[in-house]
Amino acid sequence: MIVDSAPATKRQRFTAVDPMELESAKAKLAAAKETFGREIRVFETATASSVPPDVSSNVSEEPEDFYEFTPEDYYRLLGTKKEEKHLKTKKIREAEEAARRARITKAVIRVRFPDNYILEATFHPSETIKSLLDLLVKVIAHPELPFYIYTTPPKKQIKDFSKDFYSAGFIPGAVVYFSYDLPKASGSYLQEEVMSLQGLDSMIEKMEPGEPSRDESPTTNPPPSVPDQKPAADKKKIKPKWLKL
Repeated sequence: MIVDSAPATKRQRFTAVDPMELESAKAKLAAAKETFGREIRVFETATASSVPPDVSSNVSEEPEDFYEFTPEDYYRLLGTKKEEKHLKTKKIREAEEAARRARITKAVIRVRFPDNYILEATFHPSETIKSLLDLLVKVIAHPELPFYIYTTPPKKQIKDFSKDFYSAGFIPGAVVYFSYDLPKASGSYLQEEVMSLQGLDSMIEKMEPGEPSRDESPTTNPPPSVPDQKPAADKKKIKPKWLKL
C-alpha cells in the first residue's frame, strides 16, 4: 500500500486538469502566432520585482565602463584567433562552417526589456535582424517612440539590420536588450495582449499529462512473486543416506 501511494498522487494531479483552461491557453498562443506571424513567449526574470514599473530605460542600464574588456581579455581572444587561423586551411574552415550552418535550423532570440520582462521568439538563421525589429514594432506598447537594441558585454548597439542571425552570431540563440532613445512614461513596455501570454506555455507543459503517465505503469503492477523457492527449513526434512537409526 505504501508503494502505490506515490503513483496515486501523480494520477490525481494529472486528472484534475481543467480542460477549458488548457484549451484557452492553447487558443491564446495560437491566436498570437497568427497575429504576429511567429510563436512568441513572455516571461519575467526573478529580479523583476526589485525594479519599479515606471523605471526609465536610461536608469536601468549599466554604465558604459561596466561592459569594457580588460587588456587580458583582448590578448587572450586575439591569441585564440591566431592559433585557429594557422591550424586550419581556408577550405577546411569553409567546409566546417557550411556543415555547421546546415545543422542549425532555428535561432531563439530573447529580448530583455528594462522592466525585466523577456520576449522570446524563434527565427530561421537566414532571416535578418530586421525581422526582429519588425516584430518589436508589433508587440511594444509605444511603437511611435524611437528605440534601439544592443548586446552586452561590451555594450554594443545593433545598427546593421541587414545581417542574418547566423552571420551576426545569434545562433542557436541570443539575448538582446531593448531601450528607448528618450525617457519613457510609466507602464509596460509590451502591449497588454502580449503580456497576457505570460506563463501560458509553462502552464500547458504542467497541465498536460504527457510523459508522466508512462512512469505510473511499472509501479501499478505488484512485485513478481517467487513461488518456486522453498524455505531453508525444508532441507532439514531430507534424510541423508548415511544416517542410520
